[in-house]
Amino acid sequence: MKKIFFSDKYSLTQAVLDNRKTMTRRVCKYDRPNETYDIVFPVFEPNDYDNDGNIVSPLNYAFGWKNDKGDFTGWNIPKYKVGEVVAVAQRYKDVVEKRDEAQETLCLYKIGEEYLTMEEMGAGWNNKLFVRADLMPHHIRITDIKIERLQDISDEDCFKEGIFKWDAGQKDIPFYSFHNADIPDYNDSRDAFAELIDKVSGKGTWASNPYVFVYEFELID
Repeated sequence: MKKIFFSDKYSLTQAVLDNRKTMTRRVCKYDRPNETYDIVFPVFEPNDYDNDGNIVSPLNYAFGWKNDKGDFTGWNIPKYKVGEVVAVAQRYKDVVEKRDEAQETLCLYKIGEEYLTMEEMGAGWNNKLFVRADLMPHHIRITDIKIERLQDISDEDCFKEGIFKWDAGQKDIPFYSFHNADIPDYNDSRDAFAELIDKVSGKGTWASNPYVFVYEFELID
């Protein structure tokens, strides 16, 4: 099983667990080199389909860039697939269950259905990059994938990304923000998302307007 990571600093993991975030954008590996390149998609053969007509090729939803000289950038391949169940990565310290007296004596911690020592958990105690996907208690299912430029995000999708609206006591003047933002309010949901994506993916991400895979998902546990 794969893992998916959301920012804890900006409370995006919690937003997923609260069903306030149901979408995520991930920058594609290859951007369009220049105007001589056109977008290209794979051509599927009969053996790329299952008996129900579903595409089972690893290049499903993939795309690349190719110019009239035959120069090709390589395939942008989505990490996740529609219907795939993915574990939401969390630090072990955030998901450990209360130990009973016997396990306290043995210095064992219950994570999922297993008891682990602090040594076995290692760096995963404080860093979710090192946790096991099969021990994570929460999972999402990918329900849709699309490809678009980052700046093409709609207001509706901003809210799916975890941006929230509030009125600051003035119901006729809505503001938009995200947790731990440098300023508490933005006048536009897209402005708030632009700041958030720069925080999460690196300064200048919004301005560079890369192509992104847009994953929509549902929390299943």
